[in-house]
Amino acid sequence: MPRPREPIDLLLAKGNKHLTRDEIENRRSSEFSAPVGDVSSPDYLPDKLKAEFEELAEKLVKINIMTELDVDLLARYLLSKQAYLALTNRYMKALSTGSGGQVEKLSTMQDKAFKQCQSAARELGLTISSRCKLVIPKKEEPPASKWDRFKCG
Repeated sequence: MPRPREPIDLLLAKGNKHLTRDEIENRRSSEFSAPVGDVSSPDYLPDKLKAEFEELAEKLVKINIMTELDVDLLARYLLSKQAYLALTNRYMKALSTGSGGQVEKLSTMQDKAFKQCQSAARELGLTISSRCKLVIPKKEEPPASKWDRFKCG
């Protein structure tokens, strides 16, 4: 199975592939690039989550990960996080009261909510491992030589 196609800027930053200018331009023109657009919280989010949405959206737009196409994904992440936290509270109360049947049921529900939350977080680059995959390596400058001062331009 072939590896997924990497963006041309990432290939150039890595420096492992030698491409002509025409190949680079062809790849750039064929790559999809969505404009940021209007990134605002959806109406169905509760007011409590809208503030968190705006905070996270600002950070994600700043690092060029999020566009207006990702608004619903971020909203789903926040809703699943809220559900996970609510189920965790109910689970802890059930554990302290000792109701065994309810503990098992809540544990299953909590696990499903956690998986939903984690999946959305991974897609948005909110987990450590997903952020590591998003980092574009910086091209290192070659060390200056004694002849650099004689170059024109």
